[in-house]
Amino acid sequence: MGSEAPLPKWASTPCIMGIDEAGRGPVLGPMVYGCLYCACSYQKTLATLKFADSKTLKEEKREELFENLKADESIGWSVDVIDPRELSAKMLKKNKVNLNEISHDSAIGLINRVLNMGVLLTEVFLDTVGDADKYRIKLSERFPSIKFVVAKKADSLYPVVSGASIVAKVTRDRALREWVLEETSENINRSFGSGYPGDPETKAWLAHHKHPVFGFPSLVRFSWGTCTSYYKDMVEVLWESDKEDEDVAYGSSGKQLKLSNVGFGTPSKRKSEEIESSGKGRCKFFQSRKLEQLTRF
Repeated sequence: MGSEAPLPKWASTPCIMGIDEAGRGPVLGPMVYGCLYCACSYQKTLATLKFADSKTLKEEKREELFENLKADESIGWSVDVIDPRELSAKMLKKNKVNLNEISHDSAIGLINRVLNMGVLLTEVFLDTVGDADKYRIKLSERFPSIKFVVAKKADSLYPVVSGASIVAKVTRDRALREWVLEETSENINRSFGSGYPGDPETKAWLAHHKHPVFGFPSLVRFSWGTCTSYYKDMVEVLWESDKEDEDVAYGSSGKQLKLSNVGFGTPSKRKSEEIESSGKGRCKFFQSRKLEQLTRF
């Protein structure tokens, strides 16, 4: 039963849930959080379905088990697919969000989603992210009516987490296989290997697909340390500015002034907006595409 299916009768009885992720470490592609839930009374049957940590199973077996659980009307499941661009943007923005926080938010989002569907969750099992006790306390404070079990290698200890592991892994594998590259360069290929930093095929793909100006294709998590070594070969980009902007930005000494000294946040902001909107002082990339700043939506 997927997240879009009608709510079954068993969902109104006490239920358990398992949560696990796939793709936390790779430099390519999305990170996927998956969950599997069922009635507490179904636990013994769940243990006979041969779910296991997805990393210990071959791809064909994972696909088979995923199709089996999708067809099982006594099981529900859902996923959260986190785009590589979202991962990098959050990790590099001014108020950085680290990978553990992103993982916690994804797990919390899945719990909320299933609760909002009307499922009576009473116990949730998770693989730990960071300190297990702190994670459990954080979840318990957020959802006081649910008992949480947070443990290392939970995907190999609890069948409900093993099932969630399969949901997450198969979803990520399919997402990578079906990924539509936004970039249209003729030289782009899909032979990127596993996506893990240590994979020689992945490293060769990164080296071949780096652009000296535009960096990497959108499939790449450019915030990963793996990408750092490639930046030294990329060019420094300087934004064009007309003479009027240069006169404002630089004093008579030729030294660049602080933003606070050139009127940002003061009434002169309107003038800078007019310059921006007119296309002056903008990179040719924006001018050639006739892109303008929105002053009113």
